[in-house]
Amino acid sequence: MSISLQARLTKQFLRVYFKRLLRNPYDKQRQIQENFNRRTAIIPAGTVFEAISAAGIPAVWVKPASQTQGGLILYFHGGAYFAGSSVTHREFAARIAKATGLRLLLVDYRLAPEDPYPAAVEDAFMAYGWLQTLGFDPAKIIIAGDSAGGGLTLATLIALRDAGETLPAGAVCFSPWTDLTVSGSSIEHNAEIELMCKPDFLKHSAQWYARDHDLKSPLISPLFADLSGLPPLMIHVGTEETLLDDSTHLAARAQAAGVDTTLEVWPGMFHIFPIVGYLPESHKALKMVGEFISQQLEPVQSAEN
Repeated sequence: MSISLQARLTKQFLRVYFKRLLRNPYDKQRQIQENFNRRTAIIPAGTVFEAISAAGIPAVWVKPASQTQGGLILYFHGGAYFAGSSVTHREFAARIAKATGLRLLLVDYRLAPEDPYPAAVEDAFMAYGWLQTLGFDPAKIIIAGDSAGGGLTLATLIALRDAGETLPAGAVCFSPWTDLTVSGSSIEHNAEIELMCKPDFLKHSAQWYARDHDLKSPLISPLFADLSGLPPLMIHVGTEETLLDDSTHLAARAQAAGVDTTLEVWPGMFHIFPIVGYLPESHKALKMVGEFISQQLEPVQSAEN
């Protein structure tokens, strides 16, 4: 299966972009990425952004021009737990909101190295609880995230389950980072073709985030967690990612634990490719996400009618 011309050209650009980006200190990387996204973001017409405080955690409501479904998405951005923000992900969040017809809460959880684990998990847990204080039914909430935010999505589900909280209707992960021990065979297999998440980058970021904690801790590396009882899960990943095994192994473990799991593996595609808005593959992936979410929310909507 061949990939689009847009995807081939994008891979060439990203290879150069990330090679230059990663030469900088982590704080400079954050600034570069935010500045780049401020200049290049193409926001769907009619999208409304509202900066708020969610139980003291900075966040942004992202509201599509047409909200066609009841419910919302709680979204955690990627960035290897040390970068990324509501600025870097505002376009992606807006496109997800448009594709699903749902409002989205984009959370600026605390980042390493200033605030290592468990800060991000605590913020995610608090944001979910805050939504319930506003009266949102967990059965109308979808949790989603990309890369580290995908791992955080799973960690949040596990933490909620273990705390006896009511779980959301479902979860969506784009190229989730689920194994911070960096032990999957795809780490070395795809090291040369990977555009950003090179083995050394992942190992360094994992140490920043975990500090003295065990990298196999379930809330740090959800791949090693008991996944039983989690809600339906959709995962998207590309075959050219070092984190390919983080998704495929997670899907296998989730299915073995009885979790309704949908795994979409995209031949020739790179890390979090749906974030690139002009790719045909991105449009197709977000359509699939919209259909998946509609299926999870449909019983709730039917019960109300």
